[in-house]
Amino acid sequence: MKNITITGRIGKDAILRRTQNGDAVLGFTVAVDDGYGQNKSTIWFDASIWGKRGESLEQYLRKGTRVTANGDFGMREHNGKSYPTIRINEIDFDTPKREERGEASPSHHAGKPANFSNELDDEIPFFMEWR
Repeated sequence: MKNITITGRIGKDAILRRTQNGDAVLGFTVAVDDGYGQNKSTIWFDASIWGKRGESLEQYLRKGTRVTANGDFGMREHNGKSYPTIRINEIDFDTPKREERGEASPSHHAGKPANFSNELDDEIPFFMEWR
């Protein structure tokens, strides 16, 4: 197997489907930028997460979410074209750089105080050890 790590943005909300055997498969696309300036292009990966992990992550994998994923690389043929695929083993939700610096994202309105709680939740619903 070929292992690959990609970082990009989810192209469409993830869709949970079932195989004929009833196995859950979460499918979505990840847009990965390649190159710089006029040489910049986007590579689209067909991504999948199988089983209960896929079921539990469906609600978090939304269009525009930045992720870093590690998994098995493959190619899929369709209508004479080849498409890269990744069967994800590990996935991390990346924090936008603006939030790392403490800046408000464009969706926040200036002048409104943020409502933060100092209480930490012991369980993070989307973090999973996949091995």
